[in-house]
Amino acid sequence: MENVNDQEMAVTKGSSDGEPYLGMEFESEEAAKVFYDAYATHMGFIMRVDAFRRSMRDGKVVWRRLVCNKEGFRKLRPRRSENRKPRAVTREGCKAMIVVKKEKTGKWVVTRFVKEHNHPLVAIPANGRRSVLLSQTPDEKDVKIRELTAELQRERKRSAAYQEQLEMVLRDMENHSHHLSRNIDDIVQSVKQIEAKRIAASHC
Repeated sequence: MENVNDQEMAVTKGSSDGEPYLGMEFESEEAAKVFYDAYATHMGFIMRVDAFRRSMRDGKVVWRRLVCNKEGFRKLRPRRSENRKPRAVTREGCKAMIVVKKEKTGKWVVTRFVKEHNHPLVAIPANGRRSVLLSQTPDEKDVKIRELTAELQRERKRSAAYQEQLEMVLRDMENHSHHLSRNIDDIVQSVKQIEAKRIAASHC
């Protein structure tokens, strides 16, 4: 499926410890991600989870490409303002990657490994490494955005319902207060009338 060019390293098991090699097996896609992320940290680059392919039968991911975060080139977009500083160049067309494919056995196997980078590697502090969970594909990010948007809409509806209930309670309190005030006025008026009659009777 994959064409191997001159830059690829057909690494065997005996090449070096901790380095991917063609035919290397993992129990799951996540295990492959964790391995390559740790390898990237050790070597001094950042991993990015890239393209994937799904099974035509059940729609599950069966092929995944893990790349250096400097893979590809950023699309040039017109600047909104001349005062804004241009974004730093983070993609330099680096070809370093591994490709893992799910076999019929259920194992995930490395079918391609490009070791060489076209940029200097910089050791990353352990506390500064990026998690695999943060290195998501655009498709995974879209799913996450849709989930968060749906959650936000639910929270807004819930908030609107609470607001409506609060307004109803306030209206009831206002009506009750108005009714109570009217009753007090009636009582005061009745007392005044009784007092006036008492005074009139005492003068007779």
